[in-house]
Amino acid sequence: MAKLVVSILSSLDNYCAGPGGRLDALPMGPAFDAHNLELLRRAGTLLFGAVTFPMFEAYWPNVDRGPTSDPVQREIAERVDATRKIVVSDTLVVSRSSPWADAEVVSREHAYAWIADLKAQAGEDLLIFGSHILFNGLLAHGLVDELHLLVGNVVLGEGVRTFEPGLSASFKLLGQRRLAGSDIAALHYDCRAH
Repeated sequence: MAKLVVSILSSLDNYCAGPGGRLDALPMGPAFDAHNLELLRRAGTLLFGAVTFPMFEAYWPNVDRGPTSDPVQREIAERVDATRKIVVSDTLVVSRSSPWADAEVVSREHAYAWIADLKAQAGEDLLIFGSHILFNGLLAHGLVDELHLLVGNVVLGEGVRTFEPGLSASFKLLGQRRLAGSDIAALHYDCRAH
């Protein structure tokens, strides 16, 4: 059975993005990239919401993959490019001219059954980066197996909440560490009911 793994970077005060969805106040950098690459190496499918997919689509296909480029960024770009991509959205249409034109779009109505079927198959992890609306819904439906909550050393004061009001869940802590070379705390949780 495949696992559904979520990784999200949050401020100390529970925001995964600042006002207007801005990400520039969160502490992304080499340590964040190294963590994401570690998860990508175990993933066979990437799941996206309608906001996160266009951000990835605009960035990763354009990363320099030449011999002098950053090796972590290069490997992330290659792995994201090669991985199956599924977008959960009722409105997003992937352009035929997109470098990721083969991405599958699944309606929100069918997403939970679709993802449960994918998880029932043997194989590599299903992985979500960000996509807070999608992952909150999947948590509420008991479909998330593991959560990597990266807590940045910032307080944003307002923005997009990491966990939606009204969501109720309890997790088992599997591990905690400081991402090397950063002030990001990485908390690893088992989300399955116990």
